[in-house]
Amino acid sequence: MPLSPFFKEVAFADLPGWQEDDHLAAFAAFRRSAFHAPVKPYRTGSLGVDFSSFAEAYAAARDVPPVDRAEARAFFERFFVPAHVAAGNGAEGLVTGFYEPVAAASPTRTAEFKVPLLARPADLIDIDDANRPAGMDPYLAFARKTPAGPVEYFDRGEIERGALDGQGLEIAWLASKVDAFFIHVQGAARLAMTDGRMIRVTYAAKSGQNFTGPGRTLVDLGEIPFEKVTMQSIRAWFAAHPDRVDEIFWKNRSYIFFREAAVDDPDLGPIAAAKVPLTPGRSVAVDRLLHTFGTPFYIHAPELAAFGDAQGFRRLMIAQDTGSAITGPARGDLFAGSGDAAGEIAGVVRHAADFYALLPRRLPAWRADR
Repeated sequence: MPLSPFFKEVAFADLPGWQEDDHLAAFAAFRRSAFHAPVKPYRTGSLGVDFSSFAEAYAAARDVPPVDRAEARAFFERFFVPAHVAAGNGAEGLVTGFYEPVAAASPTRTAEFKVPLLARPADLIDIDDANRPAGMDPYLAFARKTPAGPVEYFDRGEIERGALDGQGLEIAWLASKVDAFFIHVQGAARLAMTDGRMIRVTYAAKSGQNFTGPGRTLVDLGEIPFEKVTMQSIRAWFAAHPDRVDEIFWKNRSYIFFREAAVDDPDLGPIAAAKVPLTPGRSVAVDRLLHTFGTPFYIHAPELAAFGDAQGFRRLMIAQDTGSAITGPARGDLFAGSGDAAGEIAGVVRHAADFYALLPRRLPAWRADR
């Protein structure tokens, strides 16, 4: 597979702040991907970074991990070549943020807790070109199994009006419809159950329709100026307009189904699309149709201060998740961590950024180009 023209080789010295970053923290995240590799290889994205080219770096990461920042930096400089990633069409790269909410929940419906998080229904099936009926939207990756064949699944409005009632799909019940919606947006949450347990719910499947963010809807309706859209401003609007919550939510037809998971390490996030737990401040979601999971990205967002970096955001991140809104070669969603403090960070992140992919020196297409 030829290397994409979106990549342009640069030197490590060209990466702003490269010498000052905590490469040991990035290495810890990278090493988690290395231990996933022998189990089930990640699918390779279309920009030409073949997954097999990570084998040597992964083996070294598993064998003798570095003991300090200098050794970690030397590891990445030994096994990788930096390349600037073009956004395309003259656009800038863009980063946003995501996090794992923490919310109170009940294992049963009560007068206070009456908003459910649902497990995957039995009639929800994966759909692709092999079993997609003629005329079905090619975007849809899920469908509803019926005797007459697959049809589009119920959307958010239909489900919240009762389309799946009585099937026993409820994993837990929340007090706030707004909290439940943002758990859908983030795709995972920790739930402090009223019976004393702490559990995690993570993405299991979705109804399949296109995601429509509430921020975009409120901008289109003239309710919030585009430049003022943050998670905090959206929540404030919902608090001020409780009678319009369903109106806005149901414009996002996509509905998320969950599965229960353990909280094995409270310092790490949920196990995401790359099948490893997310590392706060070091895991990034990318467009998996373009990029390959496990790829290190050095991201420079000079105006981003929410993560506490004194000179703007300049960090080595590891591609370990994806999302339906994360599209394009220079587009990333930064994992901020779990809980309200992480939400405060993630909710304000929307910044221009330069992306530098660290491409394996063993990449066949890369060696040919060099």
